[in-house]
Amino acid sequence: MEENNDNRNEMDQQDRQNSQYERPYPPQKQYPPQKKTSVIPIIAIVIAVFLVFGSIFSFIMRLMTSPLLGRAGKENAVSYSTPYIGVLTVNGTIEGDSDSLLSEQSYHHSWTLKKIKELKSDSNNRGLIIKVNTPGGGVYESDELYFAIKDYKEATGRPVYSYMMSQATSGGYYISAPCDKIIANRNCWTGSIGVTIGTLYDITGFLKKHGVRTVTITSGANKAMGSYTDEMTDEQRDIFQSLVDDAYDQFVGIVAEGRKMDEKKARKIGDGRVYTAKQAKKNGLIDAIASYDDAVKDMKKRFELDSCTVNDIEYKEDDSIFSKLMKSLSELKRSNADSEMSTLKALMDENRKFTVTYLAEVER
Repeated sequence: MEENNDNRNEMDQQDRQNSQYERPYPPQKQYPPQKKTSVIPIIAIVIAVFLVFGSIFSFIMRLMTSPLLGRAGKENAVSYSTPYIGVLTVNGTIEGDSDSLLSEQSYHHSWTLKKIKELKSDSNNRGLIIKVNTPGGGVYESDELYFAIKDYKEATGRPVYSYMMSQATSGGYYISAPCDKIIANRNCWTGSIGVTIGTLYDITGFLKKHGVRTVTITSGANKAMGSYTDEMTDEQRDIFQSLVDDAYDQFVGIVAEGRKMDEKKARKIGDGRVYTAKQAKKNGLIDAIASYDDAVKDMKKRFELDSCTVNDIEYKEDDSIFSKLMKSLSELKRSNADSEMSTLKALMDENRKFTVTYLAEVER
C-alpha cells in the first residue's frame, strides 16, 4: 500500500515538472460570420467620384483657357515684319463654336472672325485669300463671315480672292460672293444657292398603328409646330416656308450684288442645284478654273504683289494630354451605336431643332 502511494506521488511530481515546459494557448477568439458585400454600390461610388473629379478638372481646364486668366491672349496676333498675302481656310461646316469638350470641329468660327480683323489691322498685310472647302452652314454664322470678309475688303481696299477647293456650296458660295475674284479647282462642286430648314418627321401613322396616343400642351396652335407626333397644318407649313423664303431672298441678293448679276438671273440659277466648276463658270458664278498656285500668281500679278510672301494663318490644335483624352472619348462615343432605333431617334431629335441653314444636302 505504501509502495503504491509512493508511486503515485512520484507520478504527480513528474507531471508538475512536465507542466513547466508546456505553453498554454489562449482561447480562440470567435468572429461573427462575414456578410457578402455587393460590388454594385462600390462601382457606383467609384463612378460618382470619377464624375465629380472629372467635372472639377473640366472646370479648371476651361478656366485656364478663358480670357479671364489671359490664356487666350497668349496666342500671337497676326503680324509679320514684311509685306505678305494672308491665307485663311474655311474647312468643314460653318457653325458656331461648340462648348462640348468632346467636340472635334474643323472650322472655328470665333477664331476665323478674329483673324480677319487682325489682318485688317496689320499694315504689312497686302491681300487675303479664302480657301473654301465646305458644304455650307448656319445662316447666322455664314452671314457673320460674309460681313467680316466684306468689311476687310471695303475698309482696306486690298484684294480678296476665294479659292474653291473640293466643295464650296450654299454657305460656302455665300461667303465667296463678295470676293474680287472666285477661282475654283476643276473638280470643285459649288452653287447649291438655297435654304433648307431640315427634314421634318411625321410618325403619327406609326403611333396610331401601335395604339400610342400623345398629348402636347402649348400656349398657342403653332407653338409646337414641326413636332413629329402631330400632323403639320397648312398654316404651319406656310410659316416654315416664309422663314425659308426670307433667308433665300437674302442669299439671292448677296449673289446678285457680289457677281454684278441681274437678280432674275441669280434667282433662276439659284434653284438649289449643285454645279460643277465648268457649269459654274458658264453661269457666271465663278471667274476661273485653276489650281491654287495659279490663283496666288494671279493675285500677285494683277495687284503688283510679287514681292509679298504668302502666309497661311492656321488654327493650332491643342496637343495636350487632356485634349488627346477628350478625342479618345469622342471616338469611343461615336463607336457605341446602340441600335438602329436609337440612331433613328437621335436623327429625329436632331432635326427637331429646325435650324434654317445655307447647307447643301450633298457633300463631296
